[in-house]
Amino acid sequence: MKQIVLDTETTGLDHKQGHRIIEVAAIELHGRKVSDKNFHRYLNPEREIDEGAAAIHGLTLDRLQNEPKFAEIAPALLEFIGDAELIIHNAPFDIGFLNAELARIGLPPLDNKVIDTLKVAKELHPGKKNNLNALCDRYFIDNSHRTLHGALLDTELLAEVYLGMTRGQDSLLGDDEAENEVQSLSPSGEVIRMSVRILPASEEELVLHNAQLAEIDKTSKGNCVWKQLEIQA
Repeated sequence: MKQIVLDTETTGLDHKQGHRIIEVAAIELHGRKVSDKNFHRYLNPEREIDEGAAAIHGLTLDRLQNEPKFAEIAPALLEFIGDAELIIHNAPFDIGFLNAELARIGLPPLDNKVIDTLKVAKELHPGKKNNLNALCDRYFIDNSHRTLHGALLDTELLAEVYLGMTRGQDSLLGDDEAENEVQSLSPSGEVIRMSVRILPASEEELVLHNAQLAEIDKTSKGNCVWKQLEIQA
């Protein structure tokens, strides 16, 4: 399934109080890598920006006066997103704002599958800070250039964080060998079963292995641990 990392910046904290989106960015992941396909727009919110919000992202109404309104960019945004799985940090916040904007122009809410990386991070790292800066530090991602919040930069950082949190979850092995099931943590934070391929040793490898054990057993005067384990088995 196509995956898209998404982030917004807003005029305030609550869309129910009439706050609006002023920046939206989305980046597509391809083959567990950040692709060069992205969507990024600044928006004219048609209202004042809370002082606290402006301190976080640095955007002002004067700066945004000549930017398009959400209704103008909605078709292109929805086309870019399509039916992709959305990866969002604190997803209820961004999805709430996006759905409020869509409702304002008479469009239905998003029904995409959503991975909330904040929820995943809390389950992976309970009791620790799990904001984007903390996660960048935890997964050794350089965020030194993040002096202010910005939707495009934050999607780039979140993409790297998501890949770090879920590293090892995708099988790089084929399907043509015997497999065992193991448990792992899915990107949504749920325990899942994964198939791991087992590669049996060839006859030549077994001969070399046994010869090596015999040599170790000889030099250690019968104290080769592997030989002892074989006897116990």
